[in-house]
Amino acid sequence: MRALSTAATGMAAQQLNVEVISNNIANMNTVGFKRQRAEFQDLIYQDMAKAGAQTSDTGSVAPTGIQIGSGVKTGSIYRITSQGSLTQTNNKLDVAIQGRGYLQVQLPSGETAYTRAGNLSVNNNGQIVTDQGYQVIPQVTIPADATDITISQSGQVQVTQPTSTTPSQVGQLQLATFINEAGLQAQGDNLFQVSGASGPAVVGNPGAPGFGTLMQGYTEASNVDAVTEITALIGAQRAYEMNSKVISAADQMLATAAQVKS
Repeated sequence: MRALSTAATGMAAQQLNVEVISNNIANMNTVGFKRQRAEFQDLIYQDMAKAGAQTSDTGSVAPTGIQIGSGVKTGSIYRITSQGSLTQTNNKLDVAIQGRGYLQVQLPSGETAYTRAGNLSVNNNGQIVTDQGYQVIPQVTIPADATDITISQSGQVQVTQPTSTTPSQVGQLQLATFINEAGLQAQGDNLFQVSGASGPAVVGNPGAPGFGTLMQGYTEASNVDAVTEITALIGAQRAYEMNSKVISAADQMLATAAQVKS
């Protein structure tokens, strides 16, 4: 009975849907996290009678035909890159990106990764790094005697030192944009890497055309909405239960058919 395998694909699809939703909920408080959405497609159909097939010698044709579907499959898990709300931290090194763009990060392997998590700090050499200790690109070094740090909306990093009454620029933060941000490959630790789907990185200063701006003393919160996720979770759970009931009904029908034959 086709209903058994068809409903089984529905249960598998909803199980994956719940896994995606649970990951979103788990990362509700992850800085710069972008929620995901599972998208599904129907499986191949079997033509029992083709639409438009001739049904009589007089030339009449079937208006619709008979097609039986075989279930559902996962089409993709899409990352939604909408802006998260800004959270004030009052940390001089924290920066939130307003608009398009990702901070560039150098991995220990020498490769470049990208992140929206702007909760930055300095290492023992005064270099600006992520919370994992990865250096931000371009490299910016804060002098040991700096008494104040200012990061402008355009990414200029300035410091105030005891030997000078005016701030001096020590670096320039840059952003990278992609033609298809949803195509970036997530690596964990709030990091993404380029993929064949994302296209190459386009690097520029914050505030330039096509690039977002920076806001010092803020971080970007996760764009997960609790109400939306719980609603989606309830819908996935109900769909899973209905598919399981289809399997139970199909099993009972097979048992009834077996009794008739016997």
